[in-house]
This record gives sequence, C-alpha cells and structure tokens, in this order.
Amino acid sequence: MTTVGTLFIVLGVLVLLLASSGLFVLKDALSRQHAATKAGSLGIVMIVSGAALIGGNWSWVWRAMVIVILVWCTMPVASHMLARAAIRESRSKDEVSDTEL
Repeated sequence: MTTVGTLFIVLGVLVLLLASSGLFVLKDALSRQHAATKAGSLGIVMIVSGAALIGGNWSWVWRAMVIVILVWCTMPVASHMLARAAIRESRSKDEVSDTEL
C-alpha cells in the first residue's frame, strides 16, 4: 500500500503543478480560476488519498474522506464566487470606459 500511496501523492503533486502553470499561461481570470479549482481539487484529493493509503489505519481513511468531502463542497462555491467577482469587475470597467467616452 505504501507504493500505491506514494504514487497517488506524486500524481497529485504533478496535477497541482500543472494547475499552477495554468495560472500563468491562461489569459483571462475565468480561465485561470477554472484551472486552479478543477485541477486543484483533483490534486488535493489524490494527495489526501495517498496519505490515507500510506497511513494504513481506518482512522486515516475517515479523516481523508472528511477532507475530500470538504474540498468537493467548498471548491465549487469558491470557484463560483471568484467567477462572479471577475465578471462584475469586467462589467464595472466596461461601464467606466463607456461613461468616459
């Protein structure tokens, strides 16, 4: 189980690194937050699952399940709020530029 757990942790770190590169490569705020939240939640779940497999005890599995549920419940809400803020910011900039003309 240690080998599988280590593999999960390494894959999770690679997914998070890929997501972080998307923050620098993608052009607009909505694309960046999409890369951060979608791949970020997958990477965190893989790391936590790997840690639970390495732990080898049922208490680790329950803790990992709680963390995964919390991540899956909070990441979409955070992503939605970031997207709304980005859209509002872009609209307010458009309104300011329209009134200045």
